[in-house]
Amino acid sequence: MEPYSIDGVSSQTNSKFYDDDGHVKRTGTVWTTSSHIITAVVGSGVLSLAWAMAQMGWVAGPAVMIFFSVVTLYTTSLLADCYRCGDPVTGKRNYTFMDAVQSILGGYYDAFCGVVQYSNLYGTAVGYTIAASISMMAIKRSNCFHSSGGKSPCQVSSNPYMIGFGIIQILFSQIPDFHETWWLSIVAAIMSFVYSTIGLALGIAKVAEMGTFKGSLTGVRIGTVTEATKVWGVFQGLGDIAFAYSYSQILIEIQDTIKSPPSEAKTMKKSAKISIGVTTTFYMLCGFMGYAAFGDSAPGNLLTGFGFFNPYWLIDIANAAIVIHLVGAYQVYAQPLFAFVEKWASKRWPEVETEYKIPIPGFSPYNLSPFRLVWRTVFVIITTFVAMLIPFFNDVLGLLGALGFWPLSVFLPVQMSIKQKRTPRWSGRWIGMQILSVVCFIVSVAAAVGSVASIVLDLQKYKPFHVDY
Repeated sequence: MEPYSIDGVSSQTNSKFYDDDGHVKRTGTVWTTSSHIITAVVGSGVLSLAWAMAQMGWVAGPAVMIFFSVVTLYTTSLLADCYRCGDPVTGKRNYTFMDAVQSILGGYYDAFCGVVQYSNLYGTAVGYTIAASISMMAIKRSNCFHSSGGKSPCQVSSNPYMIGFGIIQILFSQIPDFHETWWLSIVAAIMSFVYSTIGLALGIAKVAEMGTFKGSLTGVRIGTVTEATKVWGVFQGLGDIAFAYSYSQILIEIQDTIKSPPSEAKTMKKSAKISIGVTTTFYMLCGFMGYAAFGDSAPGNLLTGFGFFNPYWLIDIANAAIVIHLVGAYQVYAQPLFAFVEKWASKRWPEVETEYKIPIPGFSPYNLSPFRLVWRTVFVIITTFVAMLIPFFNDVLGLLGALGFWPLSVFLPVQMSIKQKRTPRWSGRWIGMQILSVVCFIVSVAAAVGSVASIVLDLQKYKPFHVDY
């Protein structure tokens, strides 16, 4: 009798076309995995790190960045070992973060993880729609300022740009699964280096022009802002840096694209070291040089906040790179959500898996799934609608990120590692891991408070479907 996989895909386990679980052979390498991670981690948020530095100053800012890079590397290592249960080479695979939690912890942890993870992924998709429209508006406004010599106010509405970004995402959302987005992630990762490098170069040029470094040891001074504003700013800055490193909610899904041997965990850990090393270097360079250039008045985004006006064409290139990067980053976060809904739907209604081969001249046929076409299109339309309805959603996203950071990046990986490795209660390792979890919980709460304060301020001037830039 022919072997039959858990997903209903018949295959020989030693087939050169299929893996041991009957899935089409995974082809991910250290470099494609690093690209996925960099695309997920280096969002356009890298350009807000100068603002975060301004809230904390030259002492706390770098210390917080180093702390979170080390924490992320450590918890990534814990989570990578959760991809397989039992033996790290031949154990049962967990295809998603939720599968890992269900297999190792079980019980109510599974539902808790699902709610936090998927609301976070959806919130990120909305936030990226808004962020992309801001960069597109910045290009339009930059060119308007240039052509009018700064005489026109150059008011620009975000709605057409959000709709345009949504149309692009409807097309890219038809990429069947995460495994086939590797090329999009590589393009997006390259774009992240382009705009980060431009931001860094402009910061260096500004410092060279002034001949001095701005900024102070403690950041924004009380007096120029109230004590309460200073506290909210530090909390938000802390949150910005913490969540700039956060990608745990899609780590297992990325790991499920990796070929073996060597073991997937070994490749993931190597990729994490490369990508977190690269992103930390960029974060520090961009954050430090942006703060050195603008000091306590560093804008929330170096490129769209018009920290720099000239050379305008270089700013346009950087903002275009941000938009291209966000096209890929949207898919990196949306694909696990697509897969979750489609897996659930296929269990309830098996007929939704029906596909039709569409011939494409010069290429292999495209497998068109009517369900995938309709549901993913509706998802993108709703996401775009929400982005237009609540254009300050980035602050809400900050709140979602704050609420998601501790459970997804620290608490669940720590608990799974303790159970999987049978770490004795009250041993040195157990105590150390629990202390780390408590510290990160406090950070999450502080960042959530800072985000709520921002949302309250936004609501005072909120108009649905209306944002001019």
